Amino acid sequence: MKNLFSKSLSRKTLTIAFASFVVLLTTLGILYYEGSKKTVAITLNDQQEVVKTHADTIQELLDEIDVSTRSQDYLQPKASTKVKDHLKVVWKQANMVHIVKDNEKKTIWTTAGTVAELLKEQNIVLSKHDQISPRPQATIKDKMKIALKKAIHLTYVDGGKKQQVWSTSATVADFLSQQGIKLNTLDRVEPSLTEATPKDGSVNVIRVEKVTDVVEEPVQFAVVTKKDDRLEKGKEKTLTNGKKGRVSKQYEVLLENGKEVSRKLISEQKIAEKQDKVVAVGTKDIALQVSRGADESGKEFYVTATAYTAYCNGCSGRTATGLNLRANPNMKVIAVDPRVIPLGTKVYVEGYGYAVAADTGGAIKGYIIDLFMPSNQDCYRWGRKKVKIKILN
Repeated sequence: MKNLFSKSLSRKTLTIAFASFVVLLTTLGILYYEGSKKTVAITLNDQQEVVKTHADTIQELLDEIDVSTRSQDYLQPKASTKVKDHLKVVWKQANMVHIVKDNEKKTIWTTAGTVAELLKEQNIVLSKHDQISPRPQATIKDKMKIALKKAIHLTYVDGGKKQQVWSTSATVADFLSQQGIKLNTLDRVEPSLTEATPKDGSVNVIRVEKVTDVVEEPVQFAVVTKKDDRLEKGKEKTLTNGKKGRVSKQYEVLLENGKEVSRKLISEQKIAEKQDKVVAVGTKDIALQVSRGADESGKEFYVTATAYTAYCNGCSGRTATGLNLRANPNMKVIAVDPRVIPLGTKVYVEGYGYAVAADTGGAIKGYIIDLFMPSNQDCYRWGRKKVKIKILN
């Protein structure tokens, strides 16, 4: 019995010793395995951590920690680099970003952390008048849309008043709305509301309005002539004085920026009737009239008087009585019909002065005389008129 107990105890001790040896070997193996790992400082999207790895390359290390990479990602050192103890690895995941600049869309991949960093990366410089959404401090996210509107310098004229502004509006309508400009029914805009905002151009707002204007206007009277055989030829007599009428006119006036561009007559109403002037015109032939002058006695009558010069067509420069008119341009000589006024008669002609009847002419018949003048201009000024002539001797 004692021998059997000893054998049993020996077997149990041997089993325990073997188990302890196995545990020791396993522990030593684990300690060796863990101790043989390389220590790597890795920064993942700005988050730092330290990992221990048996990975041979950086790509294996990333696969080991379940980090999926794209070609657009930032990785330093490169994926094929051998892993060494105390190696530093930096990885930034690239995000897809849509940049919409003045309605032009561009898709890029970026590892920028903020919108501001992205703009710097893309060499996009903003002025204080430009608009961007979201704001520059916003964090970049995958598939983010960044809307960028560049401001343009514009001159707008509203009702004739000019102003210069910066604007990010895409159309003229948006621009007016941005500036707080409201249009009335008749107002118009150049360019039209649907057109694109003109770069470095101008927008002209023309204020249009219709107003009513009522004015009183005079109506001119007509001059009506009536023949009167009781009056001598050349004489006139007013029978009825003329009087202007008055009419009220209503106009529709179109104003652009306060200035009248057109007016249309809407209605017309008489206020006072006009009265035409009636004039009697003499048709009676002038008879020979005899009267006594104040200072000198003689005959007086009316004649038709024209004028001529010493150089007129067909003129020789000498009168019918032999006077040299070219040598004496200031002589007072008249051409007459000798049957009415004998040659050599001294006369006084109204508007001409004292003269002598010393010439004749083919067209001088009856009560017609021709006055000698120094020049053609004097003849033109005289013209043809009825005058009173007085026989002095």
